Amino acid sequence: MLDRRNLLAAALGGGAFVLAGVPAMAAAGGVTVDVSRLVEQGWGTNAGIVKAGLERELAGAGNGARLVVSVLRISMPSYSGGGSAGVGGGGGNDNMETEARLIGADGRVLASYPILSSSPASSGGAWYDSGSDARRLDSLIRNNAGWIRRYVGG
Repeated sequence: MLDRRNLLAAALGGGAFVLAGVPAMAAAGGVTVDVSRLVEQGWGTNAGIVKAGLERELAGAGNGARLVVSVLRISMPSYSGGGSAGVGGGGGNDNMETEARLIGADGRVLASYPILSSSPASSGGAWYDSGSDARRLDSLIRNNAGWIRRYVGG
């Protein structure tokens, strides 16, 4: 049956096209991570680090369906060690909010999972170490990917 979607796919030569804001691919499987919101929020090169990290951690997830992950927000409060959240100048949690969608071969959204994950702000080690923020971000990426895998399988 020839409908608008099939007609558009044929006109585009079977390439990727966008339907309701979700990339539809001719072949099932694979992972796509959208960090455009992080770019808009000023995360700069860290947005690319988040994209690459999630793609690495989620490779093979989705049980054959295409997995599309949109990173909506990351919050990493200042951490200066000692005390607990709001007491003594440190503590709290880093948070990452994503939406994971499983997309069928026909471009339909099969399932959607909002994910809010967190890890302690201390996960990067000593706050005065120059690499602590990168380790905090890596901890968030691994934590969020773990929750996504739990829901989508793989």
